[in-house]
Amino acid sequence: MPELRQQCLWEHVTRLAAPVDKLATELKADVCIIGGGITGLSAAIHLLEAGKSVILLEAWNIGHGGSGRNVGLVNAGTWIRPDDVEATLGQKQGSRLNKVLGEAPAEVFATIERLGIDCQAHNTGTLHMAHNATGVADLEARHEQWSRRGADVELLTGARCEEYCGTDKISAALLDRRAGTINPMGYTQGLAAAVTRLGGQIFQQSAVEGLEREGRGWRVRTAKGSVSADKVVISTGAYTEGDWTTLQKHFFRGYYYQVASVPLQGEAADNVLRHGQGSWDTRTVLSSIRRDDEGRLLLGSLGRVDNKPNWFIRSWADRIQHHYFPQLGKIEWEMHWTGCIDFTPDHLMRLFEPAPGLVAVTGYNGRGNTTGTVIGKAFAQFLLQDNPDALPIPFSAMKPVSAPALRTGFYETGFSLYHAGQCLRVVL
Repeated sequence: MPELRQQCLWEHVTRLAAPVDKLATELKADVCIIGGGITGLSAAIHLLEAGKSVILLEAWNIGHGGSGRNVGLVNAGTWIRPDDVEATLGQKQGSRLNKVLGEAPAEVFATIERLGIDCQAHNTGTLHMAHNATGVADLEARHEQWSRRGADVELLTGARCEEYCGTDKISAALLDRRAGTINPMGYTQGLAAAVTRLGGQIFQQSAVEGLEREGRGWRVRTAKGSVSADKVVISTGAYTEGDWTTLQKHFFRGYYYQVASVPLQGEAADNVLRHGQGSWDTRTVLSSIRRDDEGRLLLGSLGRVDNKPNWFIRSWADRIQHHYFPQLGKIEWEMHWTGCIDFTPDHLMRLFEPAPGLVAVTGYNGRGNTTGTVIGKAFAQFLLQDNPDALPIPFSAMKPVSAPALRTGFYETGFSLYHAGQCLRVVL
């Protein structure tokens, strides 16, 4: 049996950028962006296209965080139902956010086409799969709410549901034709290449150690250099670290892991998600399921496996695969990886303006491919025009999440116990 190794599939299949440049001098720019994920790169592109000079600082390497390690679903909307968004934010603000994020997949695919990004992009939709009667009721509500807003969604049942999902264990699935899948590392690397082509400067392995007011602008310090800028964007997400910012107090970290098989061939494999959608089920501790362009089966769930033995990882993956796709028989698992998600208690993001010329965001709640793309663009428009109407929601007051470390620990313990139960066939 091949060794199951800890490696991100998307790094394995993506040609990574040129050698890393580290910041080792003092520089100036119109805007300094902290964080080299999708949000920061999207903001940089739109600022550069408007004629601004941009320097981007990344603590690790481009795509190291959630932007390069996620499932690769290009989802429309938020984690919660659109009616719940409007109930939480109010009708006016909630309706605007639903509209912006409902159209976000189109923005992602248009960006990919405009910039010529090679990232296994497929605008074929996604499938939200009901695993029981409660899940069916949830999907019926989501279908009604999105249909009322004019979205191109369809509730699949019976033979049509089985055809799309490739399993008889799902009784209904919500097909969202607005959505799709990408290789998220390829997308992130493609955005970074566009920043460089447009004249932006990217420095990797250049963690920020200080952020201070300097006259009417800002000075951003790293270990061996600094950037003086009129304005600053903080887009570090769940990977926010360091005492230079309090942003990490406004979300709690969650983990998400994935396991990828070797490439699969044959009729049985071809019938799994045969129309190319990515999917996830309605379990509270959900499972995501998708294929890549080389035929691998990718399974994922909430929690982490970078601290668990290979036998546990294989047992979990075998359990999910045998439940949904027993026709595949015994398959070999090739690699696994874990990433972080910045969660908020109400599953909605927060936009902040801690001081004039300084903007930040947290709380994508696992929807970073689309949300990061549109928030990066919105931040650029706001900084260019100083117009709050450019933002999909207003800036929030900086109210910390209570006990974020305890929340992280509580959820991780629960996820680990649930997955252990799946391995032992106590739960599914």
